[in-house]
Amino acid sequence: MLKPGKMQEIAEQIQNTTLQIVALQEIRWKEYGHIRKKDYSLYYSCNPDTTGQFGTGFLVKKETEKNILGFEPYNERMCKLRIKGKYHNLSLICVHAPTEDSDNTVKEQFFEDLQRIQDRIPKHDATVLLGDMNAKIGLEDAYSSVTRKYSLHKESNSNGELICKYAAANNMYIMSTKFNHKKIYKGTWVSPDGNTCNQIDHVLENQNKSSMIQDVRTLRRPSCDSDLYLVKIVITQKLVRAQQNSNTQRKQWNRKNLQNKEKLNPYRQSLYNKLEMAEECQDINTEWQQIKDSVLNAVTEVIQKENKKLRKEWWDDECRKAMEEKNLARMKCINRRTRINQNDYMQKRKTANGICERKKKEWLNDKIK
Repeated sequence: MLKPGKMQEIAEQIQNTTLQIVALQEIRWKEYGHIRKKDYSLYYSCNPDTTGQFGTGFLVKKETEKNILGFEPYNERMCKLRIKGKYHNLSLICVHAPTEDSDNTVKEQFFEDLQRIQDRIPKHDATVLLGDMNAKIGLEDAYSSVTRKYSLHKESNSNGELICKYAAANNMYIMSTKFNHKKIYKGTWVSPDGNTCNQIDHVLENQNKSSMIQDVRTLRRPSCDSDLYLVKIVITQKLVRAQQNSNTQRKQWNRKNLQNKEKLNPYRQSLYNKLEMAEECQDINTEWQQIKDSVLNAVTEVIQKENKKLRKEWWDDECRKAMEEKNLARMKCINRRTRINQNDYMQKRKTANGICERKKKEWLNDKIK
């Protein structure tokens, strides 16, 4: 997501689906935070010192934002999002595990950190662990207590064995191996040449709430130039209907007019006239309401409200059209991987990224001026 336009592209891809919350990996930003947009919010947890290294987070649609209880960033490899449910709350842990070739000390540290997060989750919460685990889960009898029979692979790699042991220690099922789908809907990663497809993204859930997840499968259409497919998880969970905020929006008065001496004298005169015209009364509440109304009417007439400045975004229809053409070329390449289709996709991808970089650079230059 370091490239210009990637966040907006992902958000628009998600808007075309029924997904409410999306766990993200390889954000590659710096530090952690919360970005709130018109239609969605992004929570992210990245490396505190530098960009370009891992990074996890959650993209939440606006209609689900009101049910978020809290976000806990841990490090660039894991974070947690807690959601308020009607009968029990839901804790989502997004992870990006080390690769198969990583040093054992790195893997051990990862699972130690993950266990600390797991131990802090309230015992009545439904816990879902999801993300890029770089693990092949096999069909070995030794792990049949935590796996099911619909995995894409027959043998587990070392990362897969570690995931199975972690699931057994925490009473969890690996739900991504439970549902019977075609192979194209099980694979989550495809090699650059398109000849190898592995199932390395997984979903784990508490054994006592295993009926909550109804389906796990990959979606091939949503794209953000990644070699990983989006994994769709169907969860049956009733969320609490949040109460609407009845507070009226606070009025923003024009601060420039308040500081303008030419406006202050007419304002004082208008306020004086309105207070003079107010009827005398003995009730202190009525008198206070008259004073309040006089001040508000005078400031509305003379000072006036401050016009809200709309934030100018650089993402426009030209960027959106270029991304749509790139994604169409990608789907054509997936359905029929020929050299012509691959070259067409690479060319449209390069063009779309160039347009986004140019648009953002122009926007930044105008902002500096």
